[in-house]
Amino acid sequence: MASAPILHWFDFICPFCYVGQQRNDILEERGLDVVHLPFQIHPEIPLEGIDAGPRVGPMYASLEREAARAGLPLNWPARLPNTRTALAAAEWVRLFQPKVSGDFNRGLFAAHFALGEDLGDMVVIAQHAVEVGVDLSALCAALIDGAASANLVEVESMGTRFGVQATPSWFIAGELISGLRPPSEFERLAKKALSDE
Repeated sequence: MASAPILHWFDFICPFCYVGQQRNDILEERGLDVVHLPFQIHPEIPLEGIDAGPRVGPMYASLEREAARAGLPLNWPARLPNTRTALAAAEWVRLFQPKVSGDFNRGLFAAHFALGEDLGDMVVIAQHAVEVGVDLSALCAALIDGAASANLVEVESMGTRFGVQATPSWFIAGELISGLRPPSEFERLAKKALSDE
């Protein structure tokens, strides 16, 4: 019997989620099915975004080291966007074009953390959607008529029922794991999930 899918909640502006992509790779390389579910962690950010401010101190230095170890370029963006539309787009792509969902998510993470693009701008979202082969007219229709937003609300509500209060969070083998943990911990969690099969 196959193990239950691992549920993973993320937000594109969360640097821990950005590095967490490598933790997901660990799980997926072991043959585990990871379901990537968007969860807006800072809904208070206005639609126009906010200045990010300086990124100094031990936490940021640690994130920079972790990103480098994971082979992920990290250029701290000057502004933090409201990610509601980007997350709704990601959930729509997961549901309706699952084959390109992973590439779309990676593209939006890179847009924010490597390229300094504004994820609050629909033009940026559309550009990354087109690059991976998303049906842009269908995606835009779902964003305009509210269907994509309703899908996002549904997975966020599920996250809340599971106790998600931070990103990244994973539900693995009956346990909610929140925050970025060392790769070795994900090796252990992968073994635990596989032993529960």
